[in-house]
Amino acid sequence: MVAVMAPPRTLTEPWTLGSLRVPNRVMLAPLAGIGNWFVRLQAKRYGAGMAVSEMVSSQAIRHGNAKTCTEMLRIDPRERLDGPVGIQLFGEDPATMRLAAAHVTRIGADAIDINMGCPVAKVQKTGAGAALLADPDAAVALAAAAVEGTEGRLPVTVKLRSGLRPGEESGYELAHRLVEEAGVAAIAFHPRAAAVHHKGLPDYELTARLVRSLPAPVILTGGLSDAAEVREAFELTGAEAVMLARGALGNPWIFSQLVRGRELAPTAEEVLAELHWTIDRAVEHLGEERATRYLRKFYPWYVARLPLEKGTSKRLLQSLQGADTLASARALLRLESRPLAAMA
Repeated sequence: MVAVMAPPRTLTEPWTLGSLRVPNRVMLAPLAGIGNWFVRLQAKRYGAGMAVSEMVSSQAIRHGNAKTCTEMLRIDPRERLDGPVGIQLFGEDPATMRLAAAHVTRIGADAIDINMGCPVAKVQKTGAGAALLADPDAAVALAAAAVEGTEGRLPVTVKLRSGLRPGEESGYELAHRLVEEAGVAAIAFHPRAAAVHHKGLPDYELTARLVRSLPAPVILTGGLSDAAEVREAFELTGAEAVMLARGALGNPWIFSQLVRGRELAPTAEEVLAELHWTIDRAVEHLGEERATRYLRKFYPWYVARLPLEKGTSKRLLQSLQGADTLASARALLRLESRPLAAMA
């Protein structure tokens, strides 16, 4: 009898996360300070099968912080049309995490992710984020509390680094305990040490070893900045799915490249149209005055994609970030669109 080889998996295939059906294997990662509902919606519009929120403090939920509960936890109905929505939580206290997970379940999240990989010092010094790699018992207790808080209604995942320092594999070891002892449904694995932040090469060999040994899906994240890299890493590691973070900033077209077969880079017209869409959604989210300030972090991602001479690009970006109203910012973009249209 001749064994039949299973066809290779593709990024366009659906998969299951706990009880959830995810329509494809390309996700938007949690982006601290960025991943609000309209950033997630943007990723979905271009093909992402699932998107996860920016990290949200479990302590802030416990204390009913207004910004946290009304803005950071906002889930827009439009997000749900193309796949599940996850909320990422961080914290160090199991009782608080249990309460926060219950709250997120009540407001309609489809999944919860626990951040155990954030390398930022102010997060780690509270005992949260990557600091939990040094205290696996606390990490397991925290994840178990989140699972309990959902009462079995939502899958809980954990986002991990490979270790605190280069060469360490504490994240690899912790991943097994989180699945086996805490009941975590999947691990989002960033195979770089917390100490290097986003520098250095991801350890795809370690990821592949985790995929082979873990009785739960592994979602690969970290260092995935273009479509070719994503496809290669997906094949090398055997991960269940990929989760794009910094590579998706101002670049929703990467989802179309991976899921819908897009080949060409975005035109200047497309980049400007997407930036105008982003401005509109920011106003919808925050109001005109706050959106004016908030969007200053977004402009560099889009201006960098315009076919402008370096000096022109720098001047446009400075003018946008100095604009005191969105009307002024839009006027600058309209002025820039004329010569770009002539180049097309």
